[in-house]
Amino acid sequence: MSSKILKLQDLVQTIWNLRELGKSIVFTNGCFDILHVGHVRYLTAARSEGDVLVVGLNSDESVRSIKPENRPIVNQNQRAEVLAGLECVDYITVFNEPDPLKVIKELKPDVLVKGTDWIEKEIIGADIVKANGGKVVRVPVVPEVSTSRIIQRIAKRYQPRDGE
Repeated sequence: MSSKILKLQDLVQTIWNLRELGKSIVFTNGCFDILHVGHVRYLTAARSEGDVLVVGLNSDESVRSIKPENRPIVNQNQRAEVLAGLECVDYITVFNEPDPLKVIKELKPDVLVKGTDWIEKEIIGADIVKANGGKVVRVPVVPEVSTSRIIQRIAKRYQPRDGE
C-alpha cells in the first residue's frame, strides 16, 4: 500500500505536522471509479489551490449507497492506488459515509474544492471550511466526460447482436 494512503486518524496527525510547517491544505473528494481525463484535470486544478492535496475517497460501501447499481466498477483499494500514482495527489483517505462531512470536520482544510457541477450552497462541509477561515473553490468539469458516460459507451458497444 502506498504511503500516500492513510487512515483518517493518521492523516489528521500528518496534516497537523504539515500545518506546523506553514503548508496550506486542500481537500476534495469523490468516487474516482474509472479514472479519466476529467478526473486528472480536476485533481490538478485542486492541487494548484494550495500546498498539499488530500483526496477523500468514497469506499465501496459508500459508492454503493450513492451511485447506480453495479458501482463501483473498480474496488476501493485499486482506486486509492491509482490516485496515489498521480503526482498532484499528496494523500488519500477512504471513508465509508455517503459524504465526506466527518473527514472535513477532522481535517479542517484551508481550501475545499468541488466541481462546477455543484452549487456552493450544496457543497458538503463548505460552511465548516468557511467558518474556520478557509475558502471553497469550484473548478470547471470537462464537458461530456464522466465515468457514467464511459460505462454507457462500453455497454452500448458490447451489447449482444441478434442471434448471439
